[in-house]
Amino acid sequence: MNKTSITSGQRKQYLRFVEDAAEKALKEVGLDKDGLQKLIENGDEFQARIIAGIRKLSVSNQFAFADEEVKSSYGYTAGYSPKKIGDQIDILLTRWPTLNPDSAWKCAKSGLVIPQGAEAPFCIIRSDFFDNSYNVGVTEILAAIKAQRKGKFHNCCKGKLGEQYLRQHERTVKKLQVLGDQQKDYDILVVPSQFGLCHRGRSVRRAREVFTTNEFGLGAFEIGCMLLTHPERLVSYDDLWIDCAGDEYALLGDGVFLLAPFFFFRGGRVRFDSRWIGDASSDCGSASGFVEP
Repeated sequence: MNKTSITSGQRKQYLRFVEDAAEKALKEVGLDKDGLQKLIENGDEFQARIIAGIRKLSVSNQFAFADEEVKSSYGYTAGYSPKKIGDQIDILLTRWPTLNPDSAWKCAKSGLVIPQGAEAPFCIIRSDFFDNSYNVGVTEILAAIKAQRKGKFHNCCKGKLGEQYLRQHERTVKKLQVLGDQQKDYDILVVPSQFGLCHRGRSVRRAREVFTTNEFGLGAFEIGCMLLTHPERLVSYDDLWIDCAGDEYALLGDGVFLLAPFFFFRGGRVRFDSRWIGDASSDCGSASGFVEP
């Protein structure tokens, strides 16, 4: 496998992390003169432990949860294809006319870079647009999907979408922040994404392990926005269902976040529910977004 050289920016960030960790350790451990001298005298062992830690954290664990992956032939229906950014903006403005689309239009005109693995750019509303709350935003998006589909939608998690039940995955929060910093003053964020095909047949936690360095799971809010602008994506029981790997869900609201939400189609309607992150199904795949590598 070909390896790419580290960038000067990555090197500087790495050295800063090491220096900050060393300073933090001195403060937290509270070494005195004799203690620090003993550490210096055991410098070889000290360095060996640092190297072992770096090696453990830097190697992508491609074998983690490898048994949580099954063959899948599910895909998208013939009627689905990604819409242009302008068309997506129009759909969102029809529902929420106070949205400011200027940043999204700027991305459309400048030609957004689509990283490898992404299908197209998708328009996502700013997550705190609704009462400055992700959880309120999810509820609003699900209500909009129900209205768009003329009631043919069932929320199996109704009444259980508060912070004790649903939260964003830490990786997703960080990557969305990177995109937000790149697209200033936005109400509609343009996110290069894929709608689940790349990770079909994988459990949510398996998908998280094999994400590329610039990839992250999309949550119920982001995927909900994508379904609003692309209702053709989920119209049949035979469509690939969509895992929300960007979210974590606690069924009992007890802080045990071992589930993830997912969208699926059954009984003539779209449904929203949660399932265990270790469940690998041929009919489901995690949607994901990308930042520029």
